[in-house]
Amino acid sequence: MTTATRWNTPATTPRTLRFGEHTVTWLPDGYVQLDPRRWLPGTTAEDWTGENAELLDSEGFLAASIGALLIQHGDRAMLVDAGFGPHDIPAAHTHPTLGVLVGGQLPAALAAVGVDPAAIELIAFSHLHDDHFGWAFRPGQGLASPFVNASFAASAAEWANWAQPTDGSPRMRTVGDGEEIFPGVTVRAAPGHTAGHTSFVLSSGERRLIAFGDVFHTPAQFARPDWKVAMDSLPEQGVASRRALLAELARPGTAAFANHFSDVVFGRLGDHSGTPCWEPLEEFS
Repeated sequence: MTTATRWNTPATTPRTLRFGEHTVTWLPDGYVQLDPRRWLPGTTAEDWTGENAELLDSEGFLAASIGALLIQHGDRAMLVDAGFGPHDIPAAHTHPTLGVLVGGQLPAALAAVGVDPAAIELIAFSHLHDDHFGWAFRPGQGLASPFVNASFAASAAEWANWAQPTDGSPRMRTVGDGEEIFPGVTVRAAPGHTAGHTSFVLSSGERRLIAFGDVFHTPAQFARPDWKVAMDSLPEQGVASRRALLAELARPGTAAFANHFSDVVFGRLGDHSGTPCWEPLEEFS
């Protein structure tokens, strides 16, 4: 796959970076097509020409990857998000802002990197949309969640709007802004996409990796954080969270994980002729 193709092709292979005492691995589960004009209704046809046209697949959609971030520290392991699950939904049956929506690869991705799902102690959700909790709560097809020993963490605001019964399960944890939930991993409130949307910051000395969830959905938003997202429950707050995140990414030693950025999920803030841009990373040192 060429570098150019990776910008408009879903990630299908795990990618691993060493990060101090931690190892972080992107685990693909599937992908969703986002209609760029409907997902970002303030954009024009001209906005998706030139360099931004390279972000579109052959059908004119943004090809947004779906999966999870594995964080390992010693013999401990956690996930940020849990994919969509083993489902394949055609475009005609999804939301008008979407094309096809496909999942199911996450268990194979874990096996490929030699991790037993039973070894995952925590799944921290950026938010509780079905492309982020699928294998935890909605595997379907007669399957049970493979994460039999994991606790499930989200912000209080996110759990407050959770429609599924929790039965008072002690596995359901509420986490707050600034709280350390795993060695080196802290919670960072980033409302907008949902009221309780959360990012997670992995720190090692002076270096940081920010798993920012759905604050951004496409690299094109780096140049235009003011573009509102149709599926954001708090659009103005979403703009504020994008601007705040860009400021954080500008700090030295900071990289990011962008779960929906096709096959360029690890990166950092770059500069293209004075305009903020996404610069993919193959290693972080």
